[in-house]
Amino acid sequence: MSKGIGCAVVVVVGLIILGLALMGSYNRLVGLSQAVDAQWAQVESVYQRRADLIPNLVATVQGAANFEKSTLEAVTQARASVGQVQAPGNITNDPAAFAKWQGAQDALSGALSRLLVVVERYPELKANQNFRDLQAQLEGTENRISVERMRFNEKAQEYNTARLKFPTALIAGMLGFKEKAYFKAAPGAEQAPGVKFEFGASPAPPAAPAASPAR
Repeated sequence: MSKGIGCAVVVVVGLIILGLALMGSYNRLVGLSQAVDAQWAQVESVYQRRADLIPNLVATVQGAANFEKSTLEAVTQARASVGQVQAPGNITNDPAAFAKWQGAQDALSGALSRLLVVVERYPELKANQNFRDLQAQLEGTENRISVERMRFNEKAQEYNTARLKFPTALIAGMLGFKEKAYFKAAPGAEQAPGVKFEFGASPAPPAAPAASPAR
């Protein structure tokens, strides 16, 4: 009898310990998930800041004589595409939606980069104080985006690592704690961009002087 009671006590104590461990794991997952969500809000904020700068940038560039229309259209269309991509509330738990959202943002980054390269051909724009201010704000925002994306990946990695550890892995899926998506480098980002200079045809070298006749 006493032996049976002892076994029951051991089982109960074991269940209590396991329950406490699972409770601690659950609470840790909640905290880490909240940290990911908070960092995601920072990411959205800096991307929105960039989107808000673009209309003024486009309006300023449009004032330059003969500015390349296709470059401006690419920026405008890329910004519109970003607005068309719906970001559900659980986007960090949806790799497909996350990748689509990131793809639209990366396309806008590429369009803006091309615009700033083209601007180098327009001295009047580079001398425009309003444009210089907008360019500085845009460049600062792009740097902020890189920082916030890196921090998001760090938070997501911490959460994903904790989610896969025992005994957390036993309850994570059942309680709806899904894997968090990561920001990934844009295709081709590992390659240095090609640079092509087009200065027009090189002038012909001067003709050699005619040889003096032998005397």
